[in-house]
Amino acid sequence: METSLRIYSDGGCSGNPGPGGWAYVIVQQTFQGVQILAQNLGGEKETTNNRMELTAVIMALRALKTLKDVPRTAAVYTDSQYVQKGITDWIRTWKRNSWRTSDKSPVKNKDLWVELDSLAGEFPLKWEWVKGHAGNEFNEMCDSMTQDAIAQVR
Repeated sequence: METSLRIYSDGGCSGNPGPGGWAYVIVQQTFQGVQILAQNLGGEKETTNNRMELTAVIMALRALKTLKDVPRTAAVYTDSQYVQKGITDWIRTWKRNSWRTSDKSPVKNKDLWVELDSLAGEFPLKWEWVKGHAGNEFNEMCDSMTQDAIAQVR
């Protein structure tokens, strides 16, 4: 699936749990170059890294729903293997097993997984893992915004 619409997201915490932040950037490749269509950040005083990673993608997909005259097919780039593997692979088993993991314990962050699953079902999405802190312009931008969000909630 080739798409001109790309979503980058990141989440993190200072301590885990601790104050956390999330961020996303939605970009579109046009004949004029890359255009940022939407970006946002936020945070919580007491949370976990995984919750912030999930929240970043959820907030990005909520924003995508509001954008006018843009493709609905998108590639989602995350540096969280938890998010990437969770939404593309693990979630099917979790749902089949009544939101239980392979060792029969409840899936952590079920509330966010349920919301992400619902939102992701509204769009044709390709989920890509990108190595964090490796020079990817928009992943680095999201990381910087996430650190700003953490600083704001401290």
